[in-house]
Amino acid sequence: MAITELAELEKIIGLTDDEKAWNPEGPDTLPLLISDEIVNLLSVPAIRRQFVPTVQENEDTEGCADPQEERKHSGTERLVHRYSNRAAFKTTDRCFAYCRHCFRRRFTGHLSGPATEKEIEEAATYVKAHSEIHEVLLTGGDLFTLSDNHIERLLSIFRSICPSVILRLCTRAVAVYPERFTDSLMGIIRKYEDGAPMFLMTQFNHPAELTDKAVEAVAKFVDIGIPAFNQSVLLKGVNDDEKTLIELSDKLLMARIKPYYLFQGDPVRGTAHLRVDIERGLEIEKNIRHELSGLGMPQYTADLPGGGGKVILTHTYLKKKTVKDGKARYIFTTPDGEERSYPD
Repeated sequence: MAITELAELEKIIGLTDDEKAWNPEGPDTLPLLISDEIVNLLSVPAIRRQFVPTVQENEDTEGCADPQEERKHSGTERLVHRYSNRAAFKTTDRCFAYCRHCFRRRFTGHLSGPATEKEIEEAATYVKAHSEIHEVLLTGGDLFTLSDNHIERLLSIFRSICPSVILRLCTRAVAVYPERFTDSLMGIIRKYEDGAPMFLMTQFNHPAELTDKAVEAVAKFVDIGIPAFNQSVLLKGVNDDEKTLIELSDKLLMARIKPYYLFQGDPVRGTAHLRVDIERGLEIEKNIRHELSGLGMPQYTADLPGGGGKVILTHTYLKKKTVKDGKARYIFTTPDGEERSYPD
């Protein structure tokens, strides 16, 4: 049984004063929900910090409920069209476990439930009418909290109305509820994988989340030709050190998952205690880039407030441009700190 009450959690792990003081009725808070898989990992401090709420959520009043302005960019009731060539469809507000850093906490866990067939059809029809949209993110909440029948209907509608659109299957379930990926469910995925590609978009933030069960769940997608990409969030006290992120990238690659994004935490109200200073983030990015190959290096990225879109945060190695006798040269610093000249 999943944990939904602090009293239940207290019996299993004991709670700190800050955890006991959390007010589930506070504004913009997120319900408590921890899956059995995650309960088994709560002895790892980095996992506990991601899933056990604290009073610090209630004390943060500076953030915004919707920093990405998804409401403003809604094409339909459930479809967010913030980038010209892709859109996000919120399939449900449910997850198998609620991450305390959730950027969509104004929507997640608020009992709006799964998208109706009418909402799915409206979204797919909107996508068809906007030929600039090449990709749809099936997100939420978590797509895979839906029943097999609901998932089949969802995929059927999108494939029939806009068959040439790439589908991203966005989920945390492979980490927090890997037993969800049954033969029955994977049979449905196989049924609709022909045509435009599907991509599995995972979220693993710490190496401990890559359990044998989680790796096996991802393998079920990769083995049928659906590539897996990981989107981590840089979190204070979870993965804000080079050693952890390098280990995470190495384990992801061994599980055939491409490290894709390392997101700067969004300025969402209730999450300030989990956000890492950008200056420290840039330092981490520089240091792990020196240790990881291009295959293992995620893009350190910020999603700008006000619906500003994603920007890559990176240390720049280009120092200056010089011109001599009409010929330009660029002066770079190497990852080892040496200086090199490059001709234009």
